[in-house]
Amino acid sequence: MAAVQVALKFLQPPETTSSGGIYVNSFSYFPRKRPMSASFAVSSLESTSTEAVEPEIELEFLGPNSRSDGPYTVERAKARSGEKLLRNIMLDNKIELYATYGKVMNCGGGGSCGTCIVEILDGKDLLNERTSTELRYLRKKPESWRLACQTIVGNKENSGKVVVQRLPQWKK
Repeated sequence: MAAVQVALKFLQPPETTSSGGIYVNSFSYFPRKRPMSASFAVSSLESTSTEAVEPEIELEFLGPNSRSDGPYTVERAKARSGEKLLRNIMLDNKIELYATYGKVMNCGGGGSCGTCIVEILDGKDLLNERTSTELRYLRKKPESWRLACQTIVGNKENSGKVVVQRLPQWKK
């Protein structure tokens, strides 16, 4: 019976003073209605056959010096189009990017040292345009030279092959 009285107490309007104000100690309970929601997942066997293939860029990195028998050393890597800087792809795949000085004194990809110079031999159209940082550091260098820390590989839509010469300033 006490539970019923308590429940009725909550349903009564709050007590008021003679001046029309509400007592501070009165307590009212108004339960909130929460909206119900449901989500459904539909799977189909047909959806697996029509998955979109993400564009991928193949990269070939030529070494700075040719071997005694003539050809350059070649290292290969792949990357999703438009997701990474050339510098990060090279470092992730353990491909040598810096000369001796650059290994110690590089800026960590901030574009403020110019030690990550590469030459794009093929696939220039698969890279972003030169940035203002590159224009400043590579002012007197060939158009094919880029800073790896400023070069985005792909644009999320294209795919193809890029050939990169590492340390072009050492090329014989």
